[in-house]
Amino acid sequence: MEPYCHHHTFTTANMNTLQNKTAVITGGTTGIGYATAKLFREAGATVIITARDAPTLDKVSKELNVHGIRADQSSITETNALVSEVQQSYGKIDILFLNAGITQFSAIDTMSEEHFDAMMDLNFKGTIFTIQKFLPVLANGASVILMASVNASLGAPGSIVYSASKAALIAANRILAAELASQKIRVNAVSPGPVETPLYDKLGLSETQLTGMYDHLKNKILLGRFARPEEIAKLVNFLASDDASFITGTEIIIDGGLTVNTVS
Repeated sequence: MEPYCHHHTFTTANMNTLQNKTAVITGGTTGIGYATAKLFREAGATVIITARDAPTLDKVSKELNVHGIRADQSSITETNALVSEVQQSYGKIDILFLNAGITQFSAIDTMSEEHFDAMMDLNFKGTIFTIQKFLPVLANGASVILMASVNASLGAPGSIVYSASKAALIAANRILAAELASQKIRVNAVSPGPVETPLYDKLGLSETQLTGMYDHLKNKILLGRFARPEEIAKLVNFLASDDASFITGTEIIIDGGLTVNTVS
């Protein structure tokens, strides 16, 4: 009997190929969004990225050879415009990565309504309505990936609204997976720990507070460092690919062991 030879099936080993797939990434100009757009392109996907800042969007789109569409995820009007432009240009899409979001910290005693609304509108409401508006454009068997955070369960002081917005996404993730299963659409959430991204400059903390937080977190992460955006992008790429064809309704934590470390 001839031995079963399977060498030919591994020509794209370690390359979660996205050939012939069309992907939309919200918040695709920096950090994880940027790294994912770059990786998706390398894996052969047609990529559309969105952002609020037009000049940066223009620059990044050219750099990565992707289609940039200016849209603010917290505005349903702009999301509607985004969806119709995507539909006109591409028909259906196979991947929707909801990466747009903001992180700002504020303790309960000083928290403003603006702080609350800005994060809930963008991180939670905006994400959910973007999915709703994209439903007619999602191909059968599409992959939807939500950007959550380990902050949803960490209990970091000052992160009430941010953590709540991400916890809400993790809850929605399971329900969306159930609601969209009939169309074979997979829905999953990615929860990173701290990532080396420009985000940390925008927290509204002083240099001293930032350094203190950085050192404290680094000591708690079992692998002793923050993640690189590319490492998160590889997980998103996997979930977007057919290699993850049986994964839906789950949250994948990618935090270097931060949440399992019981030593303070």
